[in-house]
Amino acid sequence: MQQLSGLDASFLYLETGTAPMHIANLAIYDQSVAPGGRVTFKQILQFFEQRMHKARAFRQRIARVPLSLDHPYWIEDPDFDLEFHVRHIALPKPGDWRQLCIQTARLHARPLDRNKPLWEVYVIEGLDNVEGVPKDSFALVTKIHHAAIDGVSAAEIMAAIHDLSPDADVDEPEKEWEGERLPTGIELLSRTVAKAMASPLKIGKLVYRSAPSLMRVIAGMASQEIRLPVSVPRTRFNTTVSPHRVFDARVFSLDDIKAIKNSQAGTTVNDVVVSICGGALRKYLSAKNELPAESLVAMAPMSVRSDNERESAGNRVSAMSLPVRSDIGDPVQRLLAIHEEAIEAKKLTYTMGPTLGADAAEFVPSTVTGLLARGYASGHLAERIPPLFNTVISNVPGMEVPLYSMGCRMVATFGLGPVTHGVGLFHAVLSYNNMITISISADRHMIEDPSFYAQCLQESFDELKEATTKIEPPPKPKPKKKVVRKKTAKKKSSNIIH
Repeated sequence: MQQLSGLDASFLYLETGTAPMHIANLAIYDQSVAPGGRVTFKQILQFFEQRMHKARAFRQRIARVPLSLDHPYWIEDPDFDLEFHVRHIALPKPGDWRQLCIQTARLHARPLDRNKPLWEVYVIEGLDNVEGVPKDSFALVTKIHHAAIDGVSAAEIMAAIHDLSPDADVDEPEKEWEGERLPTGIELLSRTVAKAMASPLKIGKLVYRSAPSLMRVIAGMASQEIRLPVSVPRTRFNTTVSPHRVFDARVFSLDDIKAIKNSQAGTTVNDVVVSICGGALRKYLSAKNELPAESLVAMAPMSVRSDNERESAGNRVSAMSLPVRSDIGDPVQRLLAIHEEAIEAKKLTYTMGPTLGADAAEFVPSTVTGLLARGYASGHLAERIPPLFNTVISNVPGMEVPLYSMGCRMVATFGLGPVTHGVGLFHAVLSYNNMITISISADRHMIEDPSFYAQCLQESFDELKEATTKIEPPPKPKPKKKVVRKKTAKKKSSNIIH
C-alpha cells in the first residue's frame, strides 16, 4: 500500500462529472507482420496478461480515506479482471479517419471507474478507409488516469507493451502477483493521524527551502532580468466545459521540423511545434472573427523527473507560462519570438524552483481542493475569473525506431489530454519513428469543427516550412587552427620556497 503524492491526488480532486482527468493515446497497428498475418482478440488478451507486471498502474486501484481527510492510497486490486479493462469494438462502414476521430473522442469523454484500476484499452477494428493506413490495421485507444502517470511515465508504460521486433520474448515476473486486502476506514484514519503530527515540521522545511527561490525572483524582477507572465486574453476556449469532446490530428515529418529549426540559429524542435500551434490558433480565431490583439498563452508542462525517479510512477511535473505569439502574422518572426519567450519562461520556472508546485501540493487540504473544483464548475467561475492559460501544449518525446505490439507494427501514435474548466483545448505532441503528431482534444462546443482546426495546423506548418526554406541556414563556424608554440627552456629559479 502506497499513498498518492499531493500532486497525483490533485488530479482526482480536480475531476468533475464533465471534466474527467485521464490522458489517452490512439495508436494504429499493421497486423500483416504478425505471425499468420492476423491477431485475434484472445491473443491480445493473452499479450496484456503477460505484460501486467511491467507497470504497477495496471493492477493498482485507489483506496479512499473516509471523509477525504487525507490523500488516498494505491493498493493491488484483489478483484482485478483483465477483461473489464481490455474491450473490443469496430467502426461502422466505411471506416474512415473522421469516424475514427469521432469514436476516439467519445471514448475519451467517458470517466474511468474509480473502483477499478484507473485504465482502459479499446481495440478498434474496421479501419478500412483511413488514408495511409495498411489494410486490415486496427487501433488501440488507451486511457490512464493522470493520478497514476504524467507524460514521461505514460511513455514508459507504453514501452511496457511494445517491443523492437514482432517476435520479442517477454521477461517473466520476478515473483507471482498477489492482490491486497482493502484496508478498513480505521486503518486509513490512523495513518492520517500519524501523518498530521509530522506535517508542521514538513511545512517548515518547505518554507525554508522556498525562501531563497522567492528572494531570487524578487531580485530578478527588480533588475528586470526576470519578466512575469503577460496578461492572458479571454477566448472561446476559456469557459466551463461540457461532457462532450472532439479529436483530430496531423502528422509531420521530423526531418522537416528539424530543417525549420536548423534554419534559425538557437531555435529548438519545441519552439517550432509551439510556433505551428500559435499559427493554427491565429488562423482559427481569425476565421471566427475572434482573434485578440494580445498573444494567446499556453501552459507547457515540464518533466522534473530526476534520473533516480525514471522508474517511478506518478507525476513529477512543473509548468511554464508560454506566449504562443498568435499576435504575429509572419511565421519566421513568430518562431523567433517564441524562442525568446521560451528562454524567459524557463528562466522564471527554474528561478522559482521547478519542484515547488509539486512539493506545495502535499499540504493542500484534500477536502478543500475537491470543493473548490466542484464550486468552480457549478458556479461557472471560468467565465468570471481571468484565465491563467488559453490552451495546453504538451510535448512528449518518443522512440525514433519502429515499435511492435501484439506482434504488429505501430504505424502512428497520437495523444489526447484532459480539458478542464477554463482551458478547453489541449495540444498533445508525440514523436515516433521520424514523425511528429500534433493532436487536439477539445470541448465540442468550443471547437465544433475539429477538422478545420487540423487544417489550420497543416497550413501553419506549410507556411513556416515555405518561409524557412527560402532562408539559407547560418554557416557553421570554421574550426580554429591550432597554434603551435615553440618550447623554450625555462630558467632555473634561485629562490627556494619551503
